[in-house]
Amino acid sequence: MSTAKKDTEIRKVTTRRLIEMKQRGEKISMLTAYDFSMAALIDRAGIDVILVGDSASNVMAGNLTTLPITLDQMIYHGKSVVKAVKRALVIVDLPFGTYQGNSKEALASAIRVMKETHADAIKLEGGTEIRESVERILSAGIPIMGHLGLTPQSINKFGTYTVRARGEDEARKLISDVHTLEDVGCFGIVLEKIPAVLAERVASECLIPMIGIGAGSGVDGQVLVMHDMLGITQGFSPRFLRRYGNIGETITHAVQRYIEDVRSKDFPNEKEQY
Repeated sequence: MSTAKKDTEIRKVTTRRLIEMKQRGEKISMLTAYDFSMAALIDRAGIDVILVGDSASNVMAGNLTTLPITLDQMIYHGKSVVKAVKRALVIVDLPFGTYQGNSKEALASAIRVMKETHADAIKLEGGTEIRESVERILSAGIPIMGHLGLTPQSINKFGTYTVRARGEDEARKLISDVHTLEDVGCFGIVLEKIPAVLAERVASECLIPMIGIGAGSGVDGQVLVMHDMLGITQGFSPRFLRRYGNIGETITHAVQRYIEDVRSKDFPNEKEQY
């Protein structure tokens, strides 16, 4: 069978398909990606959702937080990923400062992302405080995934990356925010670093999928940062992270072997030259 024919037979993941997966009790798999080559690999592996996360600020640009990354940079990463993907639903984060407090700017930011990257959807952090921006973007027909619990763009407000919504008041607000985002039309929500019991409760109360990261197993799917789960990121090991590879060590060893071969004049050998 030709590659072209295989490509046409791939069933693209859509926002509707994610809701159908929740209805059938099928768990949703989601990973981040920021470039063409890695996106192609994880899409080929069968991942359901690829998030072009503002975590690119950390793992690609070396910033301490997600705050410095710009809309132009997110569009660059989004374009690179979309070009590689045939099956997965691609979601691009709107970065800090492009949607909070100004719904017109939020819509303009979302339109730029969709037009310039050809992504399938965007993701925003926050609940009732960004409702106006969410509604304005949705009114333009742009699908939105929400993000509640630990919201990294608000790190300066929280002052810590610790588990959120342990207290009764914060848990009540999270539940209210979940229902607000569902009611206005979001197709799914990421729940980050909240108690598993709370995450399972809101997942059971909603028709749209809840995707967890540090939110236990009672949600509808899971998301991890690819660099973390592959062992590329060093010195980061929260409880929720399971490493599925040690690519960082593999790369280091490969580079060391290359250096040795160059210095010893073993590379290139006679078969590797013209």
